[in-house]
Amino acid sequence: MKTFKLENETKIESGFKTPDNYFDNFSAKMMERLPMNEPKVISIFQKRKNLFLLIAAILVLALLVPTLYNYSTTQKSNMDAAALENYITYQTNVNQYDLINVLETEDINNIKISMVLEDKAIEDVLSLNSNLENLILE
Repeated sequence: MKTFKLENETKIESGFKTPDNYFDNFSAKMMERLPMNEPKVISIFQKRKNLFLLIAAILVLALLVPTLYNYSTTQKSNMDAAALENYITYQTNVNQYDLINVLETEDINNIKISMVLEDKAIEDVLSLNSNLENLILE
């Protein structure tokens, strides 16, 4: 076998040769080839503005609906409690014994209110009402 020495062998020249001073003038030549007027840039938002506004409106509504629903249900439940109390108060066929039979001990504990009455308030009520016997019995 023949010994191979890289330094002694003939080299193959490449087929591409750069001209003299090519890279000195390269940037000037490229700038001449570029168009003088830059094209107008249209952003994606400007092009589809109505679509983005529609999506934003739908998103706002989607976030508002649960909030408004919770607000309306809390308002409705408060009104329902007042309406229920008025209904029970003004119905003549419902008496206190019917209510007592339906109430449970937990309901009775929730109803209990500790109210401190002053003597002056009691005297005012008694002095304004002429039917004292009815007040005493109740």
